[in-house]
Amino acid sequence: MSQQETIRLAGAGLSLAADVAGPGDGRPVVFLHGGGQTRAAWKRALGVVADRGYRAISLDARGHGDSDWAPDGDYRLDRMAEDVEAVARTLSEPAAYVGASMGGLTALIAIGERGLAASALVLVDVAPQLESEGTGKIGAFMRGNLDGFASLDEAADAVAAYLPHRPRPANTTGLMKNLRERDGRLYWHWDPQFIEGRGLGQSIAAHRLEAAARRLTVPSLLIRGGLSQVVSPEGARGFLGLVPHAEYVDVTGADHMVAGDDNDAFNTAVIDFVGRHAPA
Repeated sequence: MSQQETIRLAGAGLSLAADVAGPGDGRPVVFLHGGGQTRAAWKRALGVVADRGYRAISLDARGHGDSDWAPDGDYRLDRMAEDVEAVARTLSEPAAYVGASMGGLTALIAIGERGLAASALVLVDVAPQLESEGTGKIGAFMRGNLDGFASLDEAADAVAAYLPHRPRPANTTGLMKNLRERDGRLYWHWDPQFIEGRGLGQSIAAHRLEAAARRLTVPSLLIRGGLSQVVSPEGARGFLGLVPHAEYVDVTGADHMVAGDDNDAFNTAVIDFVGRHAPA
């Protein structure tokens, strides 16, 4: 497995944390995590892609993980896209972008609406048509513990209730990568303004996402979790209607967080697609 290192990259007026792996002159593949996640969500995928000769880069989005919080509390898609564009300007050639949920929307807007050059696009369980029941559950979970947790076990119980299809791990110490301690309590690693202020939800409009999808000309792949409540089969078909050249993979047994639920199937789909359309 290729060795990973953590670096800092300039976003749009703030600093972003990133894990990188693979040869410095390899074709770039940029991973963009979902809302409330960190770059750690891609740890295994990053190593697999780097081992195939790519320069793999996994970003912490603004306000998440070890990246800076936005001083003005602005977490709309436009600002996220500007961060990705700033990182893209440091790369030697157009990258393939792999984006889950929020990260997928960011890449879709950056490429389809704003014209960011890319070699390929992989959307992970996100499409212009989103199911309100699924997105509502995500929002409720993120708003549910803004006052933090008294212990690691309490945080693990909250995650287990949110993801009942996953067995609760006996060892919960790995959860600390998603938490920060302040004044004796544990808080999620993201800026509360992401939910409470000028957050992502204010910039998601189906007509805007559909228009961006129609403009996609790069090789595109939609990976859907078979159990997803965020992207329905109808939503997937709708995306394929907007992007006739797009490919589609349904990962049976995976929910919205596809890479975490079935990492092997996810990695296989990404490597196959990127390998055909943006070979290392």
